[in-house]
Amino acid sequence: MARILVVDDEEHIRRFYSEELADEGHKVWTTATGHELLKTIDSLQPEVVVLDIRLVDYDGLDLLQEIRNKHHDLPVILCTAYDTYKDDQKSIAADYYVVKSFDLSELKMAIQKAIEASGSGQPTSLDSPPQAGPPEAHS
Repeated sequence: MARILVVDDEEHIRRFYSEELADEGHKVWTTATGHELLKTIDSLQPEVVVLDIRLVDYDGLDLLQEIRNKHHDLPVILCTAYDTYKDDQKSIAADYYVVKSFDLSELKMAIQKAIEASGSGQPTSLDSPPQAGPPEAHS
C-alpha cells in the first residue's frame, strides 16, 4: 500500500493511527514534532502526510505551507480535533481536512483518495523505503 508519515504531538494518537493504518497494509512512520519535518520528508519519501494542526512546537498550518513550498505534489491531510480551522485560508492548501475521531473511516477514505489522486500505490523501486532517523516506524 502507501508510505504514510503521521505528524502528531499526542503519543496515543500516533500509536492508534499507526496500528490502524498498518493493519490496512500501509507502511507508517510517526513523529511528534514539526522540527526538521522537511528533512524527515526528504529522508522517508512518504506518499501521504497526515498532519495535526496544533503541535506543541509548531503551527501545523505553517508547516503545511512549508511542505507545499518544497513538496507541492505531496498529498497532505490535515487531521485535527478542531473543525474551526477548516475555514482558515491556510487550510485550503491541504488536500483533505479530517476532524479527529476514534472512527478512522473518514481518515482512511481521505488517504485512499489522496493515493489514487496522486497516482501513488503503483509498484516502484521506492517500495522499500529508505532508512529513517528520528521518526518511529510502524508496520
